[in-house]
Amino acid sequence: MVPRIPVSVDLVVLTVRCQALSALVWRRDRPPSEGRWALSGGFIQLDEDLPAAAARILAERAGLPGAPVHLEQLQTYGYPDRDPRQRVLSVAYLGLAPDLPASTEAHMSWEPVSSLHDMAFDHRRIMVDGVERARSKLEYTPLGAAFCPPEFTVAELRRVYEIVWDRPLDPRNFHRKVTRAEGFLVPTGRTTTRDGGRPAKLYRRGPATLLHPPMLRSLKD
Repeated sequence: MVPRIPVSVDLVVLTVRCQALSALVWRRDRPPSEGRWALSGGFIQLDEDLPAAAARILAERAGLPGAPVHLEQLQTYGYPDRDPRQRVLSVAYLGLAPDLPASTEAHMSWEPVSSLHDMAFDHRRIMVDGVERARSKLEYTPLGAAFCPPEFTVAELRRVYEIVWDRPLDPRNFHRKVTRAEGFLVPTGRTTTRDGGRPAKLYRRGPATLLHPPMLRSLKD
């Protein structure tokens, strides 16, 4: 009889919180990997597909029901020793959202990505892959706006890029690049002073799915 391998879904949920790129994690209270941070996850049910499983785990395990989280499939992890208890195949999903509230689950916590070194199982590897996917997608897609509220200033968007890319950006050059990228930003006709100083124009995310020209990290400002 051919053994059946269970399939789980693990979520790398990222947000910009307290001026840091943060991930939603929980500290395991039982073996294996007791005391280590872990991603929220769970096994897929027989009557659901992968996107439905990811949405269910986001609501039930991560404690973010109804949250405006952009979810996309990240990668599949299936090497034999990733879980010491049994052979488990994991399909990881990346979730991105603006500054989210505390989870409805008391055991879940937002922690800066830079502090998450000792994680359960292979969750550090999965999280690092998720962070790199997010950084790469900011180069070629308007996904940076997924970290912003529905209406935002260019300065607020720049802070997202700086936090996710972990590097400072020249304000003038950044403004020029994002406002010239076709379909990236749409002016709302409104302004705000929430950043202090002079009123700043408010924008919303435009219809573009790819940035032209791209916002390449390798290029100098």
